[in-house]
Amino acid sequence: MTYYAVRKTDTPAIKNAPLEGLYEGNGYFSNLQLAGAVIVVPWVVKRMLPIVNRGGWKTYIFMLLLLGGPVTVSYWHLMSRFGPRKNEKIQLPGRAIEEYITIHDPELKAKYHGKEKIPMQVFHDAYFDSKIDFNGDVLDIMEQRHDWSKMIFTWELFKYVLFTFIPEVIQHTEQQDSEQVRDHYDRGDDFYGWFLGPRMIYTSGVVTDLTREETLEELQDNKLTIVCEKLDLKPEDHLLDIGCGWGTLSAFAAKNYGCKVTGVTLAEKQTAFGNARIAANGCDPTRAKILCTDARYIPGGRGAYTKIVSLEMAEHVGVRRYQAFLRQVYDLLDDDGIFVFQVAGLRPHWQYEDLIWGLFMNKYIFPGADASASLGWVIGHLEAAGFEVKNIDVLGVHYSATIYRWYKNWVSNKEKVLEAYGERWYRIWVFFLAYSVIIARNGGSSVFQITLHKNLNAYPRILGVPNHMSIHVKPSHEILPVD
Repeated sequence: MTYYAVRKTDTPAIKNAPLEGLYEGNGYFSNLQLAGAVIVVPWVVKRMLPIVNRGGWKTYIFMLLLLGGPVTVSYWHLMSRFGPRKNEKIQLPGRAIEEYITIHDPELKAKYHGKEKIPMQVFHDAYFDSKIDFNGDVLDIMEQRHDWSKMIFTWELFKYVLFTFIPEVIQHTEQQDSEQVRDHYDRGDDFYGWFLGPRMIYTSGVVTDLTREETLEELQDNKLTIVCEKLDLKPEDHLLDIGCGWGTLSAFAAKNYGCKVTGVTLAEKQTAFGNARIAANGCDPTRAKILCTDARYIPGGRGAYTKIVSLEMAEHVGVRRYQAFLRQVYDLLDDDGIFVFQVAGLRPHWQYEDLIWGLFMNKYIFPGADASASLGWVIGHLEAAGFEVKNIDVLGVHYSATIYRWYKNWVSNKEKVLEAYGERWYRIWVFFLAYSVIIARNGGSSVFQITLHKNLNAYPRILGVPNHMSIHVKPSHEILPVD
């Protein structure tokens, strides 16, 4: 058997993976096999059971309906457990599980010990309940996760998908959005400040220098500048910032580009924080403001905004409303306007680890954010809504660099978090941040920053050439940070 070298990175810009962190997992799945199993197994069972085997097509259809779900669940579980890896380039050290984690719960300890790996979902749920501890730094132990955990679909995951995730995807009501967003983002500005830092930006920054570890503030200022330059902001513009968070981009644009800005968020505390930040940076409150409203009710008629930006908000829109949301943006945008759309997504050639991580994120971190999809899916919806793509930047590794800095901030503020919010919240977030550093670096998740305009004959495309330069943007004038 031939083994090929795996290229490791060594740059101060990111948290570089150890060799074991580059391990390729199992992503095997076949729609044909699943369809065959769903069709054949009920037929075989019908043939084998007494009395039932005397029935005809109606009996078979009944068995198909009865067994289709269990067969599907069984197939997913078996493939996640026994499917082949993407490749065999990395071999794990095969150490005992006790070298990585300490299990306090007697029942779990009796089941998972020595070389018997623990399912990742079982592990993180037990860790959040203080039944398990890491033997060292959370991120360092998570880098070795494939040596002590297994990425299989458990019954708990299936139960969550069937009885929580899918119903929420189907419904995705206005009340659901409001409750989930406010429960999440109105938790407390201190909670988020302990990892986001003074910029209070909950989206990916951008790395511009591989030779040093840029600060979190530098990464975010890089991103803010890039977005504003891609938007080609001018004082006469009216910028709509959808899902503006704590209003930092809105304040940055108003302060540095002199444009009119309207930010929109569902979170009440974010609204207050954002308007205070705008005022503190000397911006005219009649020209720059944050509104607390559902995105469904953004004020303004057709073509009301010359520039629109949405940074990692559309995941919360949901699959069901995605196209309607993009059509709304299209209608609000001036025919000669620009739309910068940044959205988190997943790779289409997934591994089971990606799906397990995604379900963890949906359950514990971003409930209702079910519209994290592949780049192709996003582009298809954008084009269907009438947009033309000018530029795409894939920022997954930049997100890894950003989250690594969030992780270090969170760990450094551990005592403050414990005092204010307790052990469980600290554990959930330290696991989330550590795992997200890895998943974003490895490609399981990513961020797509897309520059768009309306696909109209009369759109002045040639005027966009000067700033058609991807993320390596040189600002047109001196840029001042938001205080």
